[in-house]
Amino acid sequence: MTKILSLILPPLITFIALILLAQWIITALHVPAYLVPPPTDIYDAARDQSSSLLQAAWTTGQAALLGFGLAMALGILAAILLSTSRLIERAFYPYTVFFQTVPIVAIAPLLVLWFGAGLKAVAISAFIVSVFPVIANTLAGLRSTDPALRDLFRLYGANPFATLLKLKLPSALPNIITGLRIAAGLAVIGAIVGEFVAGSMEGREGLGIKILAANRQGNTDQVFAAVLVAALLGLAMFAVINLFGWLMLRRWHASAA
Repeated sequence: MTKILSLILPPLITFIALILLAQWIITALHVPAYLVPPPTDIYDAARDQSSSLLQAAWTTGQAALLGFGLAMALGILAAILLSTSRLIERAFYPYTVFFQTVPIVAIAPLLVLWFGAGLKAVAISAFIVSVFPVIANTLAGLRSTDPALRDLFRLYGANPFATLLKLKLPSALPNIITGLRIAAGLAVIGAIVGEFVAGSMEGREGLGIKILAANRQGNTDQVFAAVLVAALLGLAMFAVINLFGWLMLRRWHASAA
């Protein structure tokens, strides 16, 4: 319990302090609400739209989780394949950077054309944005396996599959967790950008649609409320990956101490 409180209290206290500071600055400087609404207005908008925002968060969360799941599975698999040969890595790794450098807003209309408007296009958008950190970090972890341990496995006649399963993947686990942490937040961003173009998913509005609608209507407080919910969604996914990493690494790796 003490450990949990030590993790939760510092960021919570900082968040409250920043909210109070923002409220004081905006009020003292008489900043127009249509530019930057005070936190109290954002809270009121979030409270009034709570049911709608929660439904939108659930819709966006489904697409983000689907895209993240694809990024995790295919990203780790791609990294394993790339790690099998330096020639394969040199031949194909530069093309994985495409997922990091491509402007998702530019190709989102193509995703709608190829996969249709709705969940598929939004999930693929989340996948494209989030897969590269998984590939890059997993590959780095697999490549950084202790050479002495690799030689030991080779000495005892371990086959490549056994070496991968019992040595390389456990050794790369801290890097994999790091990649998943980054990908979790990016998946939410990719889903929301996908919603900007793909629109509603099977008649259900996600947070991206909420943001666009509120912006068009000039309801800046609702825009901030929807963005805050999106941030909390990404934070929740990050927290789940963090917990998973802590459970997997706490007994043997210093990063989880």
